[in-house]
Amino acid sequence: MTAAPTLPLANRRILLVIGGGIAAYKALDLIRRLRERGASVRPLLTKGAQEFVTPLAAAALAGQPAHTDLFDRADEAEIGHIKLARDADAVVVAPATANLMARMATGHAPDLASTVLLATTLPILIAPAMNVAMWAHPATRRNLATLLADGVRVVGPNAGPMAEPETGPGRMAEPAEIADAAAAMLGEAEAKTAGFGFLAGRAKAAGPLVGRRVLVTSGPTHEPIDPVRFIANRSSGRQGHAIAAAAAAAGATVTLVSGPVAIPDPEGVAVVRVETAREMLAAVEAALPASIAVFTAAVADWRPATETGSKIKKAGAAPAPLTLVENPDILATIAGRTQNRPALVVGFAAETDTVIAHAQAKIARKGCDLIVANDVSAAGGVMGGATNTVHLIAHDGSVETWPTLDKDEVARRLVARFSELLRG
Repeated sequence: MTAAPTLPLANRRILLVIGGGIAAYKALDLIRRLRERGASVRPLLTKGAQEFVTPLAAAALAGQPAHTDLFDRADEAEIGHIKLARDADAVVVAPATANLMARMATGHAPDLASTVLLATTLPILIAPAMNVAMWAHPATRRNLATLLADGVRVVGPNAGPMAEPETGPGRMAEPAEIADAAAAMLGEAEAKTAGFGFLAGRAKAAGPLVGRRVLVTSGPTHEPIDPVRFIANRSSGRQGHAIAAAAAAAGATVTLVSGPVAIPDPEGVAVVRVETAREMLAAVEAALPASIAVFTAAVADWRPATETGSKIKKAGAAPAPLTLVENPDILATIAGRTQNRPALVVGFAAETDTVIAHAQAKIARKGCDLIVANDVSAAGGVMGGATNTVHLIAHDGSVETWPTLDKDEVARRLVARFSELLRG
């Protein structure tokens, strides 16, 4: 008889802190997703969250009482906020509003949720959700940097339409993504645990980029033709994700803006998921300021001039011409900034012929500080592959060629070089 598969969160206890934003309604689905994976869930709702969902609904889905009040007589008779902070395996905050992130970052604890978050030593995962302007605000970026430095894990936000008639990064990650991120976090914490290892896992290692903020783009973009078709490329995102991971390992606070990929998020990195080039540019601008910006993503140069609202049918006739318009040039836009320009702007040149010549022309045209060029022709197997052969092109046109290396080693060497360039 075949044994039943082990659920990724089997016997895990999750304290789910639900913040006060419109995305709170998704927290009810998140409870279901966590329980599907084997977890038990104890909901804790802020006062704002109760304007969107009820404690009764959360409790009914979780199968246990929901907590709401710091001064609940029954709970606090047993110092309930301390018990909540200890009696779980992890804390998930979804949605993590700008207000709740600010309280976490500054240690301000006027209510039950923020008090529990201040008192806990458990692994914490937050799923930010807020208006795109709030996500881009320097105060939110500072708070995010503080939380990442404290060892808090982040999933999302994703780019897309808001409750307001605006589009951009700020949508809460989908419940299934959050549940998977919680399982990954607990798996990593378990692997590290030894004695007081749960505290060590929350500490940020020293490294040459401590105190620096690094922005990395990765993966392809998808430019929709109709609801089921899009223009894309074969980029896997492996090199960009490896660079983000290497920068985090070097002590940096890292934001990774990722197009659609099928690889895991790097550990200790804030990931913003986007689909299109325009969404990627908005997410990049929202992530500034940064000390280093590395534009690894294979951004589509063009997009369809129009996107139909329904699937295009053959209808027995010749297809209508596909008219393309140029996408924004993200690298040139950031390299050309007069305010909030990163000290080091690095571009990638994916070429299929005359690689070095094209890269030298690109660095002159884009205004960046360094180009990492590679041959992505089919024979090389770089796109989607595990290895890369790169050439570093400096602003004066000089070239440094590296041997073929696996992409993780390329990333480590690049991050070491970036830190050297910052030191001058």
